[in-house]
Amino acid sequence: MSKAVRVHKVGGPEVLTYEDVEVAAPGPGEVRIRQHAVGLNFIDVYFRTGLYKAPGLPFIAGNEASGEVVAVGSGVTNFHPGDRVAYYFNLGGYASERVIPADKLVKLPDHITYEQGAVLMLKGLTVWYLLHKTFKVEQGHRVLIHAAAGGIGLLACQWARALGAHVIGTVGSKAKADLALANGCDHVILYNEENFVERVKQISRGELCDVVYDGVGKTTFPGSLSCLRPRGLFVSFGNASGPVPPFALAELNNHGSLFATRPKLNDYVGTRRELLEGADTLFAAVINGKLHVPINHAYALKDAAKAHADLESRATTGAAILRP
Repeated sequence: MSKAVRVHKVGGPEVLTYEDVEVAAPGPGEVRIRQHAVGLNFIDVYFRTGLYKAPGLPFIAGNEASGEVVAVGSGVTNFHPGDRVAYYFNLGGYASERVIPADKLVKLPDHITYEQGAVLMLKGLTVWYLLHKTFKVEQGHRVLIHAAAGGIGLLACQWARALGAHVIGTVGSKAKADLALANGCDHVILYNEENFVERVKQISRGELCDVVYDGVGKTTFPGSLSCLRPRGLFVSFGNASGPVPPFALAELNNHGSLFATRPKLNDYVGTRRELLEGADTLFAAVINGKLHVPINHAYALKDAAKAHADLESRATTGAAILRP
């Protein structure tokens, strides 16, 4: 019997239930995995609370993980028992074993650990599309990254710096500021003590930023718009503090003919070719030393409720994993 964390009703961390589950044999085009590490993400909180709707109840939480192939279904020729793999796939991740479509898997290179693989498939691929596809960060760009000491933030700061950008980050504490500075930030703003809009103006000498990456949402809006130069891009990719409230399109005009987008990973890895492009680029950046993967917290799978409570209270930095 396998173990999993299921949600029988939406609510707080206490609704995460660690229990026995049956795992079927893989069907056509499917693979069964014994999981070694599971990534912890704010999107897991969104599904748990009902902000994002799961297909039905109960459901198994979790959206990224890594593990070892233990069985393959008919028609699967590119994966074999013993292969080291990782994936991003909506729901089903908080489990010791699972069945998943083979076309959602990628093979882990020898130099990528299971722990790294478990946090790269959602967080890493998100950073890949944000910096390479949504807005192509290049030498000389000035970027603002909110929650710069988080799992996505630390990767984004490193990669943006490696691409030649001038990186400004916002964080909630001095300890997080030190962490962000050690991971690529040129300047860090303590948003609890400083007005981040005014500090961006000071740091940039009034030139502002080419792009703002905002995974925080409600509490950083509309300030993020005020940090952008004319025709800059506001990228809202998360709701850690709650969703961005509805606003008039004229606000983009008032701040200098701005662009705004609300992207999601599914639309950037919707084909097998796109998934492999992103994963190959991401793994190469890690292997070549451009990206260090800071995994600062690890919890037992049975302690998923504690992990969610820590995540929501901003007690975590960098990436966190669950161990089945």
